[in-house]
Amino acid sequence: MSVVDDIAPAELRLTPKEVRSVDRVVIRFAGDSGDGMQLTGDRFTSETASFGNDLSTLPNFPAEIRAPAGTLPGVSSFQLHFADHDILTPGDAPNVLVAMNPAALKANIADVPRGAEIIVNTDEFTKRPMAKVGYESNPLEDGSLEAYNVHPVPLTTLTIEALKEFGLSRKEAERSKNMFALGLLSWMYHRPTEGTEAFLRAKFAKKPQIAEANVAAYRAGWNFGETTEDFAVSYEVAPASQAFPTGTYRNISGNLALSYGLIAASQQADLPLYLGSYPITPASDILHELSRHKNFGVRTFQAEDEIAGIGAALGAAFGGSLAVTTTSGPGVALKSETIGLAVSLELPLLIVDIQRGGPSTGLPTKTEQADLLQAMYGRNGEAPVPIVAPRTPADCFDAAMDAARIALTYRTPVFLLSDGYLANGSEPWRIPELDQLPDLRVQFASGPNHELADGTEVFWPYKRDPQTLA
Repeated sequence: MSVVDDIAPAELRLTPKEVRSVDRVVIRFAGDSGDGMQLTGDRFTSETASFGNDLSTLPNFPAEIRAPAGTLPGVSSFQLHFADHDILTPGDAPNVLVAMNPAALKANIADVPRGAEIIVNTDEFTKRPMAKVGYESNPLEDGSLEAYNVHPVPLTTLTIEALKEFGLSRKEAERSKNMFALGLLSWMYHRPTEGTEAFLRAKFAKKPQIAEANVAAYRAGWNFGETTEDFAVSYEVAPASQAFPTGTYRNISGNLALSYGLIAASQQADLPLYLGSYPITPASDILHELSRHKNFGVRTFQAEDEIAGIGAALGAAFGGSLAVTTTSGPGVALKSETIGLAVSLELPLLIVDIQRGGPSTGLPTKTEQADLLQAMYGRNGEAPVPIVAPRTPADCFDAAMDAARIALTYRTPVFLLSDGYLANGSEPWRIPELDQLPDLRVQFASGPNHELADGTEVFWPYKRDPQTLA
């Protein structure tokens, strides 16, 4: 059979394969920004989630905008930690590193423990790419990787060979090498295949030839693992059935969970959701997602700058909406005056800060959690603001609900502090039942609430609650 046929049945294996059971694995896919490492990791994650493992991910993007191909600053990676039990982090040291070129190997080798598996695309280990990152000799041949289980695989050559019947150019065929790698890793860890094939056909529905080429590359990678003598062992990680309470689960990223939490809060408060925002990494996904949900009464406004974004949100809060503005650290600095105004006006307003590196405009894809002091004290005068911070990607849903509850109950701006790791990372999320969500409805004043000494009834917008002083 050819490598592009359906997944190889057991009777066609060239060598007997050993299957080992392990309780957890950390895999890191690494390559150039254009090598599709984020898509590869995302698909492996989706199949792992559907299989029932607990998981946590860590996408890592280069800070530079399209650094030169094959250079260390241009390396992009995606790390996935999955297990048969409850896990809390995306892991530190990868058990498996997939390096698509010399830059990916050099940028990540320091994190790989001795004895770990390293899969390298040997087609990229030529003189020029190695010299570009400072390799004086080929690390695959000079003994520097003896402490690791290295699997040299000509990913590019095998992918082009598998796709030659599709009539694609070499450049077009090369783009599918990430799917070959995904197929190989899917075989190694017994991941389901149907979901990825359906995804590829849907993603490239308007280009059926490209869709089928990617499916063929994916199957070729699986069959390579099944038949080659270099991979004598595959691994099983059992579903984490005991780690999850009974319910319906889906894989979700932090920004998506936060978006859903804001929509759920508006529905539970019976208030329209209004987002005034200026695009900024890594918060822009929330603007993109909320703009898709006009059927829930969501209104999104892409402002001309950060100040206009929060100004529009504050106006929406004054008009009775559940108002939100999303940004990152540099935007918070620009929004500080309006946040102070919201404090003095006692208006509910959610300021979502997806933190990134600083100071000043900082680095768009470098994650930090360094905005706490700015959130606490970054305003003139006395303007205290409650702060809510999620602990995991899925927890962003509950954090958004809680921030809305505090803002509406106490008529105050509330900071919601997430970060780039939570925003882009993902994990299984138990979809809550509607009757489990809190009732966030508020009572608007419909008449006078205070009587003056002469008996005149008036409305005091800042009248204090004698119990809470709020």
